[in-house]
Amino acid sequence: MAVQAIAGVSASNEAVVWTEYPSIAAIGIGQTLGSLYESLPIKILGFGPSLSHIFALLTAPIGVLLYAAQKLFGHRYILTNRNVHVRSSRGDRMISTIGLGDFDHIELVQNPGQVFYKAADIRFVGASGETLMKLAGVKDAGAFKNAIERTSESRRMVQASLKQIEARG
Repeated sequence: MAVQAIAGVSASNEAVVWTEYPSIAAIGIGQTLGSLYESLPIKILGFGPSLSHIFALLTAPIGVLLYAAQKLFGHRYILTNRNVHVRSSRGDRMISTIGLGDFDHIELVQNPGQVFYKAADIRFVGASGETLMKLAGVKDAGAFKNAIERTSESRRMVQASLKQIEARG
């Protein structure tokens, strides 16, 4: 029996670490609604819910339809111990992928309309500054970015350890 540092994860197999579904802030209509909500931060009588929350409640059916469309026809983001995959939300069709060692750094970009949803885009940036891949509308994008960075760092450390072990003969 092989000893594993993390149960179910080994250096030789790809294992899922985290799966994230984009919020409705990933698409134009959702960002437009978010921009409208952000433009109404006025509190009623100086306290209580703001006009943006009341307007969001009134337009909730649109949000529900957008959410359902995202789940049926959208994407999901999967972090594994080797890659970050963008796959279709239903099924297992691969849209794009990037290896954990194939980018220079990760940036969070919060577009207008994403603030209300507490979402942002995650950009994987190459050494020359080009965008290699983008994950749009990630809810709590900072936590997912940190998970990607820590998993990438762990991957580099495992690869270095395996090379050192192989060099011993």
